[in-house]
Amino acid sequence: MREPISVVGGAVLDSLDRPTRLLVARRTAPPQFAGMWEFPGGKVEPNETAEAALRRELGEELGIGVRLGAELTSPRQSGWPLNERASMRVWFAEVTDGEPRPLEDHDELAWISIRESEEALSLPWIPADLPIVRALLAELGATATADSLPAN
Repeated sequence: MREPISVVGGAVLDSLDRPTRLLVARRTAPPQFAGMWEFPGGKVEPNETAEAALRRELGEELGIGVRLGAELTSPRQSGWPLNERASMRVWFAEVTDGEPRPLEDHDELAWISIRESEEALSLPWIPADLPIVRALLAELGATATADSLPAN
């Protein structure tokens, strides 16, 4: 049996204290996910903590430094299931250095409202990220219920 894959994602907010917007990234690859939106982040390397991996990934992918906040509660200790082998842990984060740019793996970034969940849920998300988006909106108190909109 192969080792499980640990992935980290950043729910980058305009403010950890009074969030109103979430930064999302549109993938360019692999082909099955190109054009879909996700939380920026990536794999945790051997001997790297999840938090250090997230800071590294956000620096590589977006050119930013961040302050990490709380981890979004997930259904498993290993994080949100992505596929048979991989799971992702997601942290709230706030930009402390740099201006987010799509440097690697993405062709577009967007700041979306977290107060109105329709905007966030109308994007074509990578399917495994959609339950995370719904949980994030619920935790941040979006006005529409995530269950009132169709899944994509």
